Amino acid sequence: MPKNHTIRRGALSRALSVSLAGARAGGVFAIDGALKRLRGEEAGDDARLDREARRFAQELGKLKGSYVKIGQLFALLGEHFLPTPLTRALHELEAETEALPWADMGPHFRAALGEQFDDLDIETEALAAASLAQVHRARIKSTGHEVVLKAQYPELAEVLDDDFNAVVRMLRLARWIPASRDFDSWLTTLHEQLHAEIDYPREQAMARTFANSLDHHPHLTETEVALTVPQFWKDYCGPQVLTLDYVEGHRAGSPAVAALSQSTRNALGRLMLQLFFIEVFDLGLVQTDPNFGNYLISDSGDELTLLDFGSVMALDDAVRSALCETIVAGLQKDDALLLDALTRLGCLPPDAESHAQETFKTFVINLLEPLRAADQLPAEHLNRRGEYCWGRSELINRTGRHVARSMTSRQFAIPSGDFAMVARKLTGVFTFISVLDAEFNGEEIAAPFLEAYAPKPLKAKQKGRRIE
Repeated sequence: MPKNHTIRRGALSRALSVSLAGARAGGVFAIDGALKRLRGEEAGDDARLDREARRFAQELGKLKGSYVKIGQLFALLGEHFLPTPLTRALHELEAETEALPWADMGPHFRAALGEQFDDLDIETEALAAASLAQVHRARIKSTGHEVVLKAQYPELAEVLDDDFNAVVRMLRLARWIPASRDFDSWLTTLHEQLHAEIDYPREQAMARTFANSLDHHPHLTETEVALTVPQFWKDYCGPQVLTLDYVEGHRAGSPAVAALSQSTRNALGRLMLQLFFIEVFDLGLVQTDPNFGNYLISDSGDELTLLDFGSVMALDDAVRSALCETIVAGLQKDDALLLDALTRLGCLPPDAESHAQETFKTFVINLLEPLRAADQLPAEHLNRRGEYCWGRSELINRTGRHVARSMTSRQFAIPSGDFAMVARKLTGVFTFISVLDAEFNGEEIAAPFLEAYAPKPLKAKQKGRRIE
Protein backbone atom coordinates (compact mmCIF):
# COMPACT_ATOMS: atom_id res chain seq x y z
CA MET A 1 0.00 0.00 0.00
CA PRO A 2 1.20 3.55 -0.56
CA LYS A 3 2.41 5.33 2.55
CA ASN A 4 -0.07 8.14 2.01
CA HIS A 5 -3.19 7.14 3.87
CA THR A 6 -5.63 6.77 1.00
CA ILE A 7 -5.45 4.92 -2.26
CA ARG A 8 -7.19 7.56 -4.34
CA ARG A 9 -4.66 10.24 -3.42
CA GLY A 10 -1.94 10.30 -6.04
CA ALA A 11 -3.75 7.96 -8.44
CA LEU A 12 -2.89 10.16 -11.43
CA SER A 13 0.79 10.24 -10.55
CA ARG A 14 0.74 6.46 -10.03
CA ALA A 15 -0.68 5.88 -13.50
CA LEU A 16 1.74 8.38 -15.03
CA SER A 17 4.68 6.68 -13.35
CA VAL A 18 3.70 3.32 -14.80
CA SER A 19 3.10 4.79 -18.26
CA LEU A 20 6.54 6.42 -18.25
CA ALA A 21 8.08 3.10 -17.30
CA GLY A 22 6.25 1.57 -20.24
CA ALA A 23 7.46 4.22 -22.66
CA ARG A 24 11.05 3.63 -21.53
CA ALA A 25 10.74 -0.12 -21.99
CA GLY A 26 9.07 0.39 -25.36
CA GLY A 27 12.06 2.38 -26.51
CA VAL A 28 14.38 -0.39 -25.40
CA PHE A 29 12.33 -2.90 -27.37
CA ALA A 30 12.46 -0.74 -30.51
CA ILE A 31 16.23 -0.31 -30.21
CA ASP A 32 16.69 -3.98 -29.47
CA GLY A 33 14.62 -5.00 -32.51
CA ALA A 34 16.51 -2.64 -34.82
CA LEU A 35 19.89 -3.90 -33.63
CA LYS A 36 18.72 -7.48 -34.03
CA ARG A 37 17.72 -6.87 -37.64
CA LEU A 38 20.95 -5.01 -38.45
CA ARG A 39 23.09 -7.79 -37.03
CA GLY A 40 20.97 -10.53 -38.53
CA GLU A 41 20.60 -12.12 -35.14
CA GLU A 42 17.72 -14.26 -33.93
CA ALA A 43 17.89 -12.92 -30.38
CA GLY A 44 18.25 -9.42 -29.03
CA ASP A 45 19.90 -8.01 -25.94
CA ASP A 46 18.32 -10.26 -23.32
CA ALA A 47 20.23 -8.61 -20.47
CA ARG A 48 18.80 -5.22 -21.44
CA LEU A 49 15.26 -6.60 -21.57
CA ASP A 50 15.74 -8.25 -18.19
CA ARG A 51 16.85 -4.93 -16.74
CA GLU A 52 13.82 -3.09 -18.09
CA ALA A 53 11.44 -5.80 -16.91
CA ARG A 54 12.93 -5.59 -13.42
CA ARG A 55 12.61 -1.79 -13.45
CA PHE A 56 8.94 -2.09 -14.31
CA ALA A 57 8.29 -4.71 -11.62
CA GLN A 58 10.11 -2.53 -9.09
CA GLU A 59 7.91 0.41 -10.11
CA LEU A 60 4.80 -1.66 -9.40
CA GLY A 61 6.31 -2.73 -6.10
CA LYS A 62 6.86 0.87 -5.05
CA LEU A 63 3.30 1.82 -5.93
CA LYS A 64 1.98 -1.09 -3.83
CA GLY A 65 -1.73 -1.83 -3.53
CA SER A 66 -3.65 -3.07 -6.53
CA TYR A 67 -0.66 -2.58 -8.83
CA VAL A 68 1.13 -5.40 -7.03
CA LYS A 69 -1.89 -7.69 -7.32
CA ILE A 70 -2.27 -6.91 -11.01
CA GLY A 71 1.40 -7.66 -11.59
CA GLN A 72 1.10 -10.96 -9.73
CA LEU A 73 -1.91 -11.98 -11.81
CA PHE A 74 -0.06 -11.21 -15.04
CA ALA A 75 2.89 -13.29 -13.85
CA LEU A 76 0.79 -16.29 -12.83
CA LEU A 77 -1.64 -16.32 -15.74
CA GLY A 78 0.77 -15.32 -18.49
CA GLU A 79 3.75 -17.40 -17.48
CA HIS A 80 3.79 -19.49 -20.64
CA PHE A 81 2.86 -16.90 -23.26
CA LEU A 82 4.11 -13.53 -22.00
CA PRO A 83 7.77 -12.62 -22.52
CA THR A 84 10.01 -14.54 -20.11
CA PRO A 85 11.84 -11.44 -18.78
CA LEU A 86 8.50 -9.90 -17.81
CA THR A 87 7.04 -12.91 -15.99
CA ARG A 88 10.37 -13.59 -14.28
CA ALA A 89 10.46 -10.03 -12.93
CA LEU A 90 6.78 -9.97 -11.91
CA HIS A 91 7.17 -13.22 -9.99
CA GLU A 92 9.51 -11.32 -7.67
CA LEU A 93 6.71 -9.05 -6.46
CA GLU A 94 6.08 -9.70 -2.79
CA ALA A 95 2.59 -10.68 -1.65
CA GLU A 96 3.14 -9.19 1.80
CA THR A 97 3.11 -5.41 2.07
CA GLU A 98 3.16 -2.68 4.69
CA ALA A 99 -0.08 -2.54 6.66
CA LEU A 100 -2.13 0.62 6.89
CA PRO A 101 -2.15 2.01 10.47
CA TRP A 102 -5.17 1.56 12.72
CA ALA A 103 -5.82 5.30 12.48
CA ASP A 104 -6.97 4.62 8.89
CA MET A 105 -8.34 1.08 9.22
CA GLY A 106 -10.27 1.63 12.48
CA PRO A 107 -12.75 4.13 10.99
CA HIS A 108 -12.96 1.92 7.89
CA PHE A 109 -13.98 -1.09 10.01
CA ARG A 110 -16.52 0.99 11.94
CA ALA A 111 -18.09 2.31 8.73
CA ALA A 112 -18.20 -1.17 7.20
CA LEU A 113 -19.65 -2.92 10.27
CA GLY A 114 -21.97 -0.22 11.60
CA GLU A 115 -23.43 -1.01 15.02
CA GLN A 116 -21.84 -4.49 14.99
CA PHE A 117 -18.40 -2.87 15.30
CA ASP A 118 -18.96 -2.53 19.06
CA ASP A 119 -19.61 -6.30 19.37
CA LEU A 120 -15.97 -7.00 18.56
CA ASP A 121 -12.68 -6.46 20.29
CA ILE A 122 -10.39 -5.96 17.28
CA GLU A 123 -6.61 -6.02 17.60
CA THR A 124 -5.20 -2.77 16.26
CA GLU A 125 -2.08 -4.39 14.82
CA ALA A 126 -2.70 -6.23 11.56
CA LEU A 127 -2.24 -10.00 11.53
CA ALA A 128 -1.35 -9.87 7.83
CA ALA A 129 -1.36 -7.34 5.00
CA ALA A 130 -1.54 -8.09 1.29
CA SER A 131 -2.01 -6.12 -1.89
CA LEU A 132 -5.81 -5.77 -1.75
CA ALA A 133 -6.71 -6.23 1.92
CA GLN A 134 -5.40 -6.67 5.42
CA VAL A 135 -6.43 -9.02 8.21
CA HIS A 136 -6.98 -8.27 11.89
CA ARG A 137 -7.56 -10.78 14.65
CA ALA A 138 -10.58 -10.13 16.89
CA ARG A 139 -12.78 -11.56 19.64
CA ILE A 140 -16.56 -11.59 19.84
CA LYS A 141 -17.13 -9.91 23.21
CA SER A 142 -20.30 -11.79 24.15
CA THR A 143 -18.83 -15.29 23.63
CA GLY A 144 -15.07 -14.88 23.56
CA HIS A 145 -14.98 -16.62 20.18
CA GLU A 146 -11.85 -15.80 18.16
CA VAL A 147 -12.32 -14.57 14.61
CA VAL A 148 -10.40 -12.73 11.91
CA LEU A 149 -11.62 -9.77 9.90
CA LYS A 150 -10.44 -9.23 6.33
CA ALA A 151 -11.08 -5.74 5.02
CA GLN A 152 -10.25 -4.39 1.59
CA TYR A 153 -8.41 -1.11 1.67
CA PRO A 154 -10.37 2.16 1.72
CA GLU A 155 -11.31 3.42 -1.74
CA LEU A 156 -9.78 0.36 -3.44
CA ALA A 157 -12.80 -0.34 -5.63
CA GLU A 158 -12.82 3.23 -6.95
CA VAL A 159 -9.28 3.05 -8.37
CA LEU A 160 -9.06 -0.62 -9.39
CA ASP A 161 -10.13 -0.10 -13.00
CA ASP A 162 -7.83 2.90 -13.43
CA ASP A 163 -4.89 0.94 -12.05
CA PHE A 164 -5.60 -2.05 -14.28
CA ASN A 165 -5.91 0.13 -17.38
CA ALA A 166 -2.66 1.91 -16.49
CA VAL A 167 -0.78 -1.41 -16.35
CA VAL A 168 -2.28 -2.55 -19.67
CA ARG A 169 -1.30 0.76 -21.29
CA MET A 170 2.22 0.32 -20.01
CA LEU A 171 2.44 -3.22 -21.35
CA ARG A 172 1.25 -2.10 -24.75
CA LEU A 173 3.67 0.85 -24.82
CA ALA A 174 6.48 -1.50 -23.91
CA ARG A 175 5.33 -3.99 -26.55
CA TRP A 176 5.25 -6.71 -23.92
CA ILE A 177 1.75 -7.72 -25.04
CA PRO A 178 0.17 -7.74 -28.51
CA ALA A 179 -2.84 -5.76 -29.68
CA SER A 180 -5.13 -8.58 -30.75
CA ARG A 181 -8.68 -9.78 -30.22
CA ASP A 182 -7.41 -13.01 -28.64
CA PHE A 183 -5.33 -11.13 -26.12
CA ASP A 184 -8.16 -8.70 -25.39
CA SER A 185 -10.27 -11.71 -24.43
CA TRP A 186 -7.52 -12.89 -22.10
CA LEU A 187 -7.30 -9.42 -20.52
CA THR A 188 -11.05 -9.41 -19.99
CA THR A 189 -10.84 -12.67 -18.04
CA LEU A 190 -8.02 -11.29 -15.91
CA HIS A 191 -9.95 -8.06 -15.27
CA GLU A 192 -13.04 -10.02 -14.22
CA GLN A 193 -10.94 -12.14 -11.90
CA LEU A 194 -9.49 -9.04 -10.27
CA HIS A 195 -12.97 -7.71 -9.55
CA ALA A 196 -14.08 -11.11 -8.23
CA GLU A 197 -11.35 -10.93 -5.60
CA ILE A 198 -12.86 -7.77 -4.06
CA ASP A 199 -16.47 -8.96 -4.35
CA TYR A 200 -16.89 -10.03 -0.74
CA PRO A 201 -20.56 -11.10 -0.93
CA ARG A 202 -19.57 -13.39 -3.80
CA GLU A 203 -16.64 -14.77 -1.82
CA GLN A 204 -18.89 -15.53 1.13
CA ALA A 205 -21.38 -17.29 -1.16
CA MET A 206 -18.60 -19.34 -2.76
CA ALA A 207 -17.30 -20.38 0.66
CA ARG A 208 -20.80 -21.51 1.61
CA THR A 209 -21.12 -23.49 -1.65
CA PHE A 210 -17.80 -25.21 -1.05
CA ALA A 211 -18.63 -26.00 2.57
CA ASN A 212 -22.00 -27.53 1.62
CA SER A 213 -20.59 -29.45 -1.34
CA LEU A 214 -17.55 -30.87 0.43
CA ASP A 215 -19.43 -31.89 3.57
CA HIS A 216 -20.04 -35.65 3.27
CA HIS A 217 -18.80 -35.66 -0.34
CA PRO A 218 -18.54 -39.36 -1.38
CA HIS A 219 -14.90 -39.03 -2.40
CA LEU A 220 -13.95 -37.48 0.95
CA THR A 221 -15.72 -39.72 3.46
CA GLU A 222 -12.75 -42.03 3.98
CA THR A 223 -9.83 -39.64 3.68
CA GLU A 224 -7.16 -39.61 6.37
CA VAL A 225 -7.14 -35.80 6.41
CA ALA A 226 -10.24 -33.71 7.09
CA LEU A 227 -11.00 -30.90 4.63
CA THR A 228 -12.61 -27.89 6.30
CA VAL A 229 -13.96 -24.45 5.46
CA PRO A 230 -14.02 -21.83 8.26
CA GLN A 231 -17.37 -20.52 9.42
CA PHE A 232 -18.25 -17.06 8.12
CA TRP A 233 -20.05 -14.78 10.59
CA LYS A 234 -22.70 -13.11 8.43
CA ASP A 235 -23.59 -10.49 11.06
CA TYR A 236 -20.04 -9.15 10.73
CA CYS A 237 -19.69 -9.43 6.96
CA GLY A 238 -20.40 -6.80 4.34
CA PRO A 239 -19.34 -5.47 0.93
CA GLN A 240 -15.91 -4.45 2.25
CA VAL A 241 -15.28 -6.75 5.21
CA LEU A 242 -15.44 -10.50 5.90
CA THR A 243 -15.36 -12.12 9.33
CA LEU A 244 -14.57 -15.80 9.74
CA ASP A 245 -13.26 -18.22 12.34
CA TYR A 246 -9.66 -17.81 13.40
CA VAL A 247 -7.75 -20.96 12.41
CA GLU A 248 -4.23 -21.84 13.44
CA GLY A 249 -2.05 -23.83 11.11
CA HIS A 250 1.02 -24.02 8.89
CA ARG A 251 1.73 -23.45 5.21
CA ALA A 252 2.80 -26.30 2.97
CA GLY A 253 6.40 -25.11 2.77
CA SER A 254 6.89 -24.61 6.51
CA PRO A 255 9.38 -26.61 8.64
CA ALA A 256 6.46 -27.88 10.76
CA VAL A 257 4.86 -29.52 7.72
CA ALA A 258 8.19 -30.86 6.45
CA ALA A 259 8.63 -32.58 9.83
CA LEU A 260 5.36 -34.53 9.47
CA SER A 261 5.60 -38.24 8.69
CA GLN A 262 5.82 -39.40 5.10
CA SER A 263 2.42 -41.08 5.37
CA THR A 264 0.81 -37.86 6.63
CA ARG A 265 2.35 -35.78 3.84
CA ASN A 266 1.19 -38.41 1.34
CA ALA A 267 -2.36 -38.14 2.70
CA LEU A 268 -2.26 -34.34 2.41
CA GLY A 269 -1.05 -34.60 -1.18
CA ARG A 270 -3.74 -37.09 -2.12
CA LEU A 271 -6.40 -34.84 -0.61
CA MET A 272 -5.16 -31.85 -2.58
CA LEU A 273 -5.36 -33.83 -5.83
CA GLN A 274 -8.82 -35.12 -4.94
CA LEU A 275 -9.95 -31.56 -4.34
CA PHE A 276 -8.80 -30.56 -7.84
CA PHE A 277 -10.87 -33.31 -9.46
CA ILE A 278 -13.89 -32.52 -7.30
CA GLU A 279 -13.70 -28.86 -8.30
CA VAL A 280 -13.37 -29.52 -12.04
CA PHE A 281 -15.43 -32.68 -12.58
CA ASP A 282 -18.10 -32.36 -9.87
CA LEU A 283 -18.54 -28.71 -8.87
CA GLY A 284 -17.47 -26.75 -11.94
CA LEU A 285 -15.90 -24.29 -9.49
CA VAL A 286 -12.13 -23.85 -9.35
CA GLN A 287 -10.16 -21.94 -6.71
CA THR A 288 -7.43 -20.60 -8.98
CA ASP A 289 -4.98 -18.92 -6.59
CA PRO A 290 -2.02 -21.25 -5.86
CA ASN A 291 -0.69 -19.14 -2.96
CA PHE A 292 0.26 -21.50 -0.11
CA GLY A 293 -1.19 -18.96 2.33
CA ASN A 294 -4.65 -19.98 1.15
CA TYR A 295 -4.27 -23.40 2.80
CA LEU A 296 -3.55 -24.12 6.45
CA ILE A 297 -2.35 -27.50 7.73
CA SER A 298 -2.96 -28.42 11.37
CA ASP A 299 -0.12 -29.29 13.77
CA SER A 300 -0.71 -33.03 13.38
CA GLY A 301 -1.43 -32.82 9.67
CA ASP A 302 -4.89 -34.36 10.04
CA GLU A 303 -6.77 -31.26 8.83
CA LEU A 304 -6.47 -29.03 5.77
CA THR A 305 -8.34 -25.72 5.93
CA LEU A 306 -9.34 -23.76 2.81
CA LEU A 307 -9.15 -20.00 3.36
CA ASP A 308 -9.56 -18.02 0.14
CA PHE A 309 -12.67 -18.10 -2.04
CA GLY A 310 -12.28 -14.75 -3.76
CA SER A 311 -10.40 -16.33 -6.65
CA VAL A 312 -12.97 -19.06 -7.30
CA MET A 313 -13.88 -19.23 -10.98
CA ALA A 314 -17.11 -20.77 -12.26
CA LEU A 315 -16.45 -22.85 -15.37
CA ASP A 316 -19.06 -22.55 -18.07
CA ASP A 317 -20.26 -25.81 -19.59
CA ALA A 318 -18.21 -25.54 -22.78
CA VAL A 319 -14.94 -24.84 -20.95
CA ARG A 320 -15.61 -27.49 -18.36
CA SER A 321 -16.38 -30.11 -21.01
CA ALA A 322 -13.28 -29.25 -23.02
CA LEU A 323 -11.10 -29.30 -19.91
CA CYS A 324 -12.41 -32.67 -18.71
CA GLU A 325 -11.97 -34.14 -22.17
CA THR A 326 -8.42 -32.78 -22.36
CA ILE A 327 -7.55 -34.69 -19.19
CA VAL A 328 -9.35 -37.88 -20.19
CA ALA A 329 -8.03 -37.89 -23.76
CA GLY A 330 -4.51 -37.03 -22.61
CA LEU A 331 -4.43 -40.04 -20.29
CA GLN A 332 -6.04 -42.35 -22.84
CA LYS A 333 -3.84 -41.01 -25.65
CA ASP A 334 -6.84 -40.29 -27.83
CA ASP A 335 -5.15 -37.87 -30.19
CA ALA A 336 -8.23 -36.76 -32.11
CA LEU A 337 -10.25 -35.96 -29.00
CA LEU A 338 -7.28 -34.29 -27.31
CA LEU A 339 -6.63 -31.94 -30.23
CA ASP A 340 -10.33 -31.15 -30.53
CA ALA A 341 -10.52 -30.33 -26.81
CA LEU A 342 -7.39 -28.17 -26.94
CA THR A 343 -8.83 -26.25 -29.87
CA ARG A 344 -12.07 -25.62 -27.96
CA LEU A 345 -10.01 -24.43 -25.00
CA GLY A 346 -8.33 -21.90 -27.25
CA CYS A 347 -4.87 -23.45 -27.00
CA LEU A 348 -4.57 -24.21 -30.71
CA PRO A 349 -6.07 -22.42 -33.71
CA PRO A 350 -8.41 -24.60 -35.81
CA ASP A 351 -5.91 -24.62 -38.68
CA ALA A 352 -2.82 -25.41 -36.60
CA GLU A 353 -0.16 -27.36 -38.47
CA SER A 354 0.95 -30.83 -37.42
CA HIS A 355 4.08 -29.60 -35.64
CA ALA A 356 2.09 -27.35 -33.33
CA GLN A 357 -0.50 -30.07 -32.71
CA GLU A 358 2.16 -32.62 -31.85
CA THR A 359 4.03 -30.24 -29.56
CA PHE A 360 1.00 -29.20 -27.54
CA LYS A 361 -0.26 -32.78 -27.39
CA THR A 362 3.10 -33.87 -25.98
CA PHE A 363 3.01 -31.08 -23.43
CA VAL A 364 -0.40 -32.17 -22.09
CA ILE A 365 0.59 -35.83 -21.93
CA ASN A 366 3.79 -34.91 -20.08
CA LEU A 367 1.94 -32.67 -17.64
CA LEU A 368 -0.44 -35.52 -16.80
CA GLU A 369 2.48 -37.84 -16.05
CA PRO A 370 1.64 -38.38 -12.33
CA LEU A 371 -1.87 -39.57 -13.25
CA ARG A 372 -0.77 -42.38 -15.56
CA ALA A 373 -1.23 -46.06 -14.82
CA ALA A 374 1.49 -47.48 -12.55
CA ASP A 375 3.15 -49.44 -15.35
CA GLN A 376 3.46 -46.25 -17.45
CA LEU A 377 5.23 -44.12 -14.84
CA PRO A 378 8.93 -43.34 -15.43
CA ALA A 379 11.03 -45.64 -13.24
CA GLU A 380 13.48 -42.87 -12.30
CA HIS A 381 10.69 -41.02 -10.45
CA LEU A 382 9.45 -43.98 -8.39
CA ASN A 383 10.37 -45.14 -4.91
CA ARG A 384 11.02 -48.76 -3.98
CA ARG A 385 7.31 -49.44 -3.65
CA GLY A 386 6.61 -48.17 -7.16
CA GLU A 387 5.05 -44.91 -5.94
CA TYR A 388 5.53 -41.62 -7.78
CA CYS A 389 7.88 -39.21 -5.99
CA TRP A 390 6.34 -35.81 -6.68
CA GLY A 391 9.18 -33.70 -5.31
CA ARG A 392 11.95 -35.63 -7.02
CA SER A 393 10.18 -35.63 -10.39
CA GLU A 394 10.62 -31.85 -11.00
CA LEU A 395 7.55 -32.17 -13.21
CA ILE A 396 6.62 -28.48 -13.31
CA ASN A 397 10.15 -27.43 -14.27
CA ARG A 398 10.31 -30.02 -17.03
CA THR A 399 6.94 -29.16 -18.54
CA GLY A 400 7.62 -25.43 -18.13
CA ARG A 401 10.77 -25.68 -20.21
CA HIS A 402 8.85 -27.58 -22.86
CA VAL A 403 6.16 -24.89 -23.06
CA ALA A 404 8.73 -22.08 -23.17
CA ARG A 405 10.31 -23.67 -26.24
CA SER A 406 6.98 -24.47 -27.88
CA MET A 407 5.29 -21.10 -27.47
CA THR A 408 7.83 -19.40 -29.73
CA SER A 409 6.01 -20.96 -32.70
CA ARG A 410 3.49 -18.78 -34.50
CA GLN A 411 1.30 -21.84 -34.77
CA PHE A 412 0.21 -21.43 -31.15
CA ALA A 413 -2.77 -19.32 -30.26
CA ILE A 414 -2.89 -17.26 -27.09
CA PRO A 415 -4.65 -19.61 -24.67
CA SER A 416 -8.04 -18.47 -23.48
CA GLY A 417 -8.30 -16.72 -20.14
CA ASP A 418 -10.30 -19.62 -18.73
CA PHE A 419 -7.57 -22.07 -19.72
CA ALA A 420 -4.91 -19.83 -18.17
CA MET A 421 -6.85 -19.77 -14.89
CA VAL A 422 -7.22 -23.55 -14.76
CA ALA A 423 -3.58 -24.05 -15.76
CA ARG A 424 -2.67 -21.78 -12.86
CA LYS A 425 -4.72 -24.02 -10.57
CA LEU A 426 -3.22 -27.31 -11.79
CA THR A 427 0.31 -25.94 -11.56
CA GLY A 428 -0.43 -24.81 -8.01
CA VAL A 429 -1.80 -28.22 -7.03
CA PHE A 430 1.21 -30.08 -8.41
CA THR A 431 3.60 -27.60 -6.78
CA PHE A 432 1.80 -27.98 -3.44
CA ILE A 433 2.15 -31.77 -3.60
CA SER A 434 5.78 -31.50 -4.70
CA VAL A 435 6.64 -29.19 -1.79
CA LEU A 436 5.10 -31.78 0.54
CA ASP A 437 7.54 -34.25 -1.05
CA ALA A 438 4.61 -36.66 -1.22
CA GLU A 439 4.90 -40.14 -2.69
CA PHE A 440 1.79 -41.71 -4.23
CA ASN A 441 0.31 -42.59 -7.61
CA GLY A 442 -2.31 -40.20 -8.91
CA GLU A 443 -4.11 -42.81 -11.02
CA GLU A 444 -6.03 -44.19 -8.04
CA ILE A 445 -7.43 -40.71 -7.32
CA ALA A 446 -8.18 -39.72 -10.91
CA ALA A 447 -9.76 -43.03 -11.96
CA PRO A 448 -13.19 -42.67 -10.26
CA PHE A 449 -13.71 -39.21 -11.75
CA LEU A 450 -12.62 -40.29 -15.24
CA GLU A 451 -14.83 -43.37 -15.15
CA ALA A 452 -17.84 -41.37 -13.99
CA TYR A 453 -17.32 -38.76 -16.72
CA ALA A 454 -16.31 -40.94 -19.67
CA PRO A 455 -19.53 -42.88 -20.32
CA LYS A 456 -21.59 -39.78 -21.24
CA PRO A 457 -19.68 -37.50 -23.63
CA LEU A 458 -16.66 -39.62 -24.44
CA LYS A 459 -17.72 -43.09 -25.47
CA ALA A 460 -19.59 -41.82 -28.51
CA LYS A 461 -16.74 -39.49 -29.45
CA GLN A 462 -14.06 -42.13 -28.95
CA LYS A 463 -15.69 -44.70 -31.17
CA GLY A 464 -13.34 -45.28 -34.09
CA ARG A 465 -11.04 -42.41 -33.09
CA ARG A 466 -8.44 -44.02 -30.82
CA ILE A 467 -4.91 -43.38 -32.08
CA GLU A 468 -2.05 -45.29 -30.47
